[in-house]
Amino acid sequence: MNLLWLAVLGSVAVRLLAGRWPWQMWQDSESVRTAKRARTLLGVSAQAGRDEIIEAHKRLLWQVHPDHGGNADAVHEANAARDLLLARIVQRP
Repeated sequence: MNLLWLAVLGSVAVRLLAGRWPWQMWQDSESVRTAKRARTLLGVSAQAGRDEIIEAHKRLLWQVHPDHGGNADAVHEANAARDLLLARIVQRP
């Protein structure tokens, strides 16, 4: 029972200090890692704009497309990276 209270108090303390619940912080860190992987795959910086992301996606598709010796999985991964980064740009204030 005491362990449960410590967990609750710890969660509330994190919420008060950081402004977020602990599980929200874990989700954010996974989201950041996923976006970083997408930027690395496309070869763009964290400040890349819409046009830069689209150009990087086109360059990558040229390399990984099945017609050029690539495979469909690589194309799907490139498309997912593009979609993720474009969605994050729209969400910026």
